Amino acid sequence: MSAASCLLFEDQLRCSICLDVFNYPVSTPCGHNFCKRCITQNWDTTELCKCPMCHKLFKTRPEVSINTFICEIVAQFKHEAQHGMKTEDKIQQMIQKIGDMKESMKMSKDAADRQKAEGVQIFTALKESVERGLDQLIKEIEDKQKTTEKQAEGFIKDLEQEVSELMKRSSEVKQLSCSEDHLHLVQSFSSLKADPPTKDWTEVSVRPPSYEGTVVRAVTQLEETLRKDMKKLLEAELKRVQQYAVDVTLDPDTAHPYLILSDDGKQVHCDDVWVHLPDNPKRFSNYGIVLGKKSFSSGRFYFQVQVKVKTDWDLGVARESINRKGSITLSPQNGFWTVRLRNGNEYKALAGLSVRLSLGSHPEKVEVFVDHEESLVSFHDVDTAALIYFFTGCSFTDKRNPFLCPELNDGGKNSAPLIICPVNKTV
Repeated sequence: MSAASCLLFEDQLRCSICLDVFNYPVSTPCGHNFCKRCITQNWDTTELCKCPMCHKLFKTRPEVSINTFICEIVAQFKHEAQHGMKTEDKIQQMIQKIGDMKESMKMSKDAADRQKAEGVQIFTALKESVERGLDQLIKEIEDKQKTTEKQAEGFIKDLEQEVSELMKRSSEVKQLSCSEDHLHLVQSFSSLKADPPTKDWTEVSVRPPSYEGTVVRAVTQLEETLRKDMKKLLEAELKRVQQYAVDVTLDPDTAHPYLILSDDGKQVHCDDVWVHLPDNPKRFSNYGIVLGKKSFSSGRFYFQVQVKVKTDWDLGVARESINRKGSITLSPQNGFWTVRLRNGNEYKALAGLSVRLSLGSHPEKVEVFVDHEESLVSFHDVDTAALIYFFTGCSFTDKRNPFLCPELNDGGKNSAPLIICPVNKTV
């Protein structure tokens, strides 16, 4: 049915009194149709009853009958209208969804362009550093070779000069020895110059320059330069992720009875005394674990934890639906993405099979960053910006919470608390 036909059909279903679609339509004896309420109110306000359409006058107030046919038509029309409205709403929602997707695509492309430009800038700088290192290495080798050549050329020149002078004297002596005038010979020898002085060349030699360690030193210097560049890069990255910092407060309802939380919920340490707490399905029963109150299911979030002085700790994020009673194995398969310290210097990532970590220094603050879109959980040393470990391809199926485990007191050796640190958001 065309739009014009729909409008005409709708006009035929309108009451001539209220000008709206019939509501409980009735027919008068003259055959015209009105809303029952409209015709009733019309006749209630006049002494004479007549049809508002044809103006036929009725001597007595007539009985009106329900027009079942129009009722059915109106009901069907209203149903179609409601369906049309729902369809229109659905179309608008789909158009809005298309707009949102296009905007997301634009944002994604802009982010990709920024990342590519930044990557080109960084790798260009690294490439230039490598090229500078190579140029310096080649120059150093060539300078050594030139110095050796110059020294050899000096020796050769001196030797040639001495040889020339000796050959000249030898020639003069040879000529005199052939003379038969003995008096002239004696007189000539007395006037002949003594042998020219010569250098003892037996210990003189030209030794090729030593290049031992030259390349190694150049590579070491390059590594140092790249390490500094990498630190700058990581510091810049750290500042960017800090904009996703969240205010983490620890949830006492999840804390194991051995754990002591500060009043503000920012610190936790393990005590030697079991605290009698009400049974709670959220509470960990066998391990000294506590979770953050707030959970996250999308986007990115970031928080910092001070681990200074401690000899043992576990740290990371966990699924909200993890098992909290009985035996627990920390692994991504079980909903835990964590790193740990043992014995003051043994760092591991609990990635199913434990991965031993070799860190250049002992972190005093550890940052945890979660990116749901990238399925990433990363850990960095806040002070040095050095990467500790990162989990990729994380299966995030429900909400996640910050995870802290200060480990046992160990007779006071590990009594320091884990502390949630405030983050100064900088971009």
